[in-house]
Amino acid sequence: MAGGTTSSGRSKVKAKGVDDSHRANAPVEDTTNLHQLEAQHGILGIVLLLFCGTVSSYLCTYLPEALTRADLDRHPTAFIAERAWDNLQVLNDFGPKPTGSQANELKAADYIRREIEKAKVTAHAAQLVETSHQTISGAYPIAFLGNPLTSVYRNVQNLVVRLAGQKNADGSGDALMLNCHYDTVASSPGASDDGGSCAVMLEILRVLSRAPERNRHSIVFLFNGAEETPLQAAHGFVSQHPWAGEVRAFLNLESAGSGGKEQLFQAGPQHPWLIEAYGRAVRHPAAQTVAEEIFQSGIIPSDTDFRIFRDFGHMPGMDFAHTINGYRYHTKFDTIDYLSLPVLQRTGDNILALTREIANGDELGRASNDTQLTSGYSVFFDVLGLFFVSYSAAMGRIVNVTIAVLSLIIPLMELCRQVRRVGERSVFQQALVGLLGTVCGTGTSVGVVLVIANRLDAVGRAMSWYSTPYLILGLYGCPVILMHCFAHRLCGHWFSDNKSPLNLTQIVRARLVGVNLFWTLLIIPLTLANIRSAYIILVLLVLSLLSTILTSVLGYQRLPRRWLALHLAFQIPAMLWATKFYHVLLKLFVPITGRMGAGSNPEYLIALLVACFGVLCVSYLVPLVGLLKQTSELTARLSVFAMIAFLLSCCTQVGFPYRNESNGEPSLQRHYVTHTLQVAQRDGRPVLEGAGFLFREMDRNAIRVIRGIAKPSEAVQMRRMASCRTMLFCGVPFYSIWHQIRFDNYWMEGSPPAIEKHTLPSFELVQVKQHSNKIRQYGFEITHRHQTCVQSALIIAPKSGARLVAWSLMETVPGTIEFNGEWAHFVLITYGLADNAPWPVTFDFEYDPNVVPDGSDDKLFDVSWVNTYWEYADKHTDEFRKLIEQFPDWAHVIPSVAIVNITAY
Repeated sequence: MAGGTTSSGRSKVKAKGVDDSHRANAPVEDTTNLHQLEAQHGILGIVLLLFCGTVSSYLCTYLPEALTRADLDRHPTAFIAERAWDNLQVLNDFGPKPTGSQANELKAADYIRREIEKAKVTAHAAQLVETSHQTISGAYPIAFLGNPLTSVYRNVQNLVVRLAGQKNADGSGDALMLNCHYDTVASSPGASDDGGSCAVMLEILRVLSRAPERNRHSIVFLFNGAEETPLQAAHGFVSQHPWAGEVRAFLNLESAGSGGKEQLFQAGPQHPWLIEAYGRAVRHPAAQTVAEEIFQSGIIPSDTDFRIFRDFGHMPGMDFAHTINGYRYHTKFDTIDYLSLPVLQRTGDNILALTREIANGDELGRASNDTQLTSGYSVFFDVLGLFFVSYSAAMGRIVNVTIAVLSLIIPLMELCRQVRRVGERSVFQQALVGLLGTVCGTGTSVGVVLVIANRLDAVGRAMSWYSTPYLILGLYGCPVILMHCFAHRLCGHWFSDNKSPLNLTQIVRARLVGVNLFWTLLIIPLTLANIRSAYIILVLLVLSLLSTILTSVLGYQRLPRRWLALHLAFQIPAMLWATKFYHVLLKLFVPITGRMGAGSNPEYLIALLVACFGVLCVSYLVPLVGLLKQTSELTARLSVFAMIAFLLSCCTQVGFPYRNESNGEPSLQRHYVTHTLQVAQRDGRPVLEGAGFLFREMDRNAIRVIRGIAKPSEAVQMRRMASCRTMLFCGVPFYSIWHQIRFDNYWMEGSPPAIEKHTLPSFELVQVKQHSNKIRQYGFEITHRHQTCVQSALIIAPKSGARLVAWSLMETVPGTIEFNGEWAHFVLITYGLADNAPWPVTFDFEYDPNVVPDGSDDKLFDVSWVNTYWEYADKHTDEFRKLIEQFPDWAHVIPSVAIVNITAY
C-alpha cells in the first residue's frame, strides 16, 4: 500500500527517463516525511465525521421561538402559536375522533364550526368571509398496492371557508386551498395527525381575515372530516362542492410523526411555479426532491389527500408533513404532551408566508392556461435548513453532466501539469485505483451489512436499534467504514508501483479523482433516467471541484499539509450535507419499520440506507488513509465500536426494541386485535357460526408477543383458518387491503363478541329483477341509524359463469382482488353522520343461462358483509378485556369488534 512507503524512500527512486529538470520541479516537501500522518489522525477524521453528524442533526431539528399573545402588539400580522395551541388543546381533549364517532361528527365538527364563526365575526370590514358546511355521500375507485377497491362514503362532513379575493374582470375568481383533516384513527387523539394542522389553519384564517386589504385571489380553507377512512372527504369536496372549481392550487398539511419540521415532500405534479413560490416565501425551508421520489415510489405505507386532489380534482399542490418521532404516529401518544409551541410556530410562519405569496401572485390566475407555468419538473432542496435551492429538471440534467465532466477533467489536468508527461500514466492508473477502491468498498460494505442484517434477524435480535438508533452507527456504520478502509488499502497494495514518479500526496489526490469518477458513473445514468435526486451527488462533486480549483489558485499542490487542510475544509460542508440525509431518512424509516408488517426483514432496509449514505459520508475521506503511517489503530477502534454495539444489541436491555412512556420517549409495538363473529347464512338462516380473535402482525417481532398471549397451538395463520374451507375470504373481517393482503395475521378461537343489534348497519335484499335472460338485478337496502364509529365492507364474489357488470355505487365497476385463491370485488363503506333513511343499492349480474337457467333459484354470487366497530370498549366481553390486558405496557393495542356475515344470492 502507498501508505506503507515513506516519502524519503520514494524520493530516492529514479524513474527511467526522468531528467534533472523534472526533479527540480518536484515538491519541496518530497524529501521530508511531512506528508505522512500519525495513526491517530485517522481517529480525528472519524471525530470530524461525528461532529458534522451532530451539527446536521441539530439543524434538522432546530425550531424557532414561538410567539405568544404578548407579542401581538409588536407583530399584529404574524402567526401567533399560542392561539393555535389553545385550539389544539380543545381538539386533543376530545380524544380519538375516528369518522362516525360522536367525538368527530358532533364535538370536533361543532368546535371548528364555532371557531370559524368567531373568525368571521372578528374579520376586518374589507374582508368577505363565506362559510359552507358540506355533508356529502359518494364513491370512487382507487387502488392500493395494485389492488383495486371501491371507496364509498355516506354523510361525511367538510367545513369549508372562503376568504374572498379581488374578483377578476369577468367576475370569476381563482383560489388557493389549504387542507387539513380533523378526524383521527381509532385510539389516537391525533394532536399531530392532524389536529395541529387544523389549529394552524384556524390561526392563519384569523390573521388573514383581519388584514385591511383583500388578497388578490381567494383562499379556501378545507377542514375535512374523513381522511383516515381513507381520503374520502377530500373526494367529496373536489367532486361535489361548488367552490372546488375555483381552486387552482392547494397546500395540504399532514403529519406522519409527532413534531419537528414540516417537510415539503410532494409538489406538482409539474407546475414548477409552486416550488419557485416556496423558495421566495418560506423563511425556514425543509424540502427535498428525494423525499418526493421516495414517497411516490410506494415504499412508505401511507397516503394523503394530495392523491385525491391530484387524481380526481386535477389540481397541482404541495404536500407537507411532520416526520419526527414517527413512533407516536397513530398511537395513543400522539397527544399535545409531545408537541411544542415552536412546532406550530414554524409551520404557521411558513404556511402563512407561502399562502400570502401564492394568493397575491400572478401565477395562480395563469395556472389553468399558461403551459410555461404548468409544464416541467423541478429539482429542489434546502441546504441544512439555511437556504433553499431550486431549478428546472432540464437545467439539472445540464448541470449534472457538466459538473461531472469538469470534476474529472480539471483535477486530472492539474495533476498531469505537475508531473508533466512522465507521470501522466501514473495519474490515470492511480485514479483507476481510487475508483476500484470505492467500488469494492461500496460493494463489500453492502454485502457485509446485509449479512449482519440477516444474522441479527436469524438470532431474534431484529430491530434492536428501534428505540436506540445510535446503535445503528456501531452495527452498520462502523462495518461500512471498515470495508471502505480495507478496500482502499488492499487496492493500493495490489496496484502499488515503487517506480511511480508520483509522491504520496499526488497518489492520494489521484485516487480522489477516482472517487469523482465513481460518482460520475452514478450521476450520469441517474440523470439520463430522469432521477432528479441525483442532486445529492451533484453537491459532493461541486465541493470536490471547488477544492481542486482553490488548491490550484493558492498553489497548495506542493504543500501537502495545506492541501490536506483545504481538502478537509471543503469536506466539512460535504459531510454536513451527507449526514443530513442520514438523519432525515433514518428518523423517517426507523419508526416506519414498526408498521411495515413482518413479511420483510427491516434490518435489510436500515442496513442498505446506512451503506448508501455511508459512502456519501466517507468516500472523500477514506482515500486519505494512504497518508497514514499505519491504519491498524483506526481499524482496531472501529472494530471495538462495532463489537460494543453488537454486545449492547444482543446481550443487554439497551437492545430491546420497545419502550413505554416512563422515559418520556415512548416507542411502542403496535397491535390490532379484532374480536370477530363469523356467520354464514343460507336462505336467511345461519348455518355456520364461528368466533375468535384476529391479530395483525405489524412488525418483525410481533409474532412473539402474539404467541405469548395466544398459545402457539391456538394461534393459527390467517390463511390456514378452518373457515377458509367454508367461508368467502376465510371469513376474515376485511377492512383494509394494505393490512389484510400484505400482512400476516393470526387467528385464535374464542367466544362471540357482545353485539348490540340496533347499532349494526344492515344489508337486506329487497327485490330481484330479471332484465333479460342474461342480466339479473339485485336490489338491497343499507341502513346506518346509530351514531357510532363503524365501517362496513362488501366483498362480492361472482360464481362461475356470472359477472358483475353494473351497480348503483358509481358508473364503473373496478376489477377484483385476490385472497387465498378467491377473487372478489371489494367495497369499503364509511359512515359519518347517522341517517334514518335506508340507502338503496343495486347490482346487475350478467350470467350464462346455460350454466344458470333463467328463473332458477341457483345463486349468482356470494357476499361477505363485514362491519367493524372501532369504538366499542364499553361493550367488550370479559374475555376480550383480559386478552388486551395481557399485552405488555410497551405495546399499543387498537381493539375492534367485527361481524362477518356471508350469504349466497
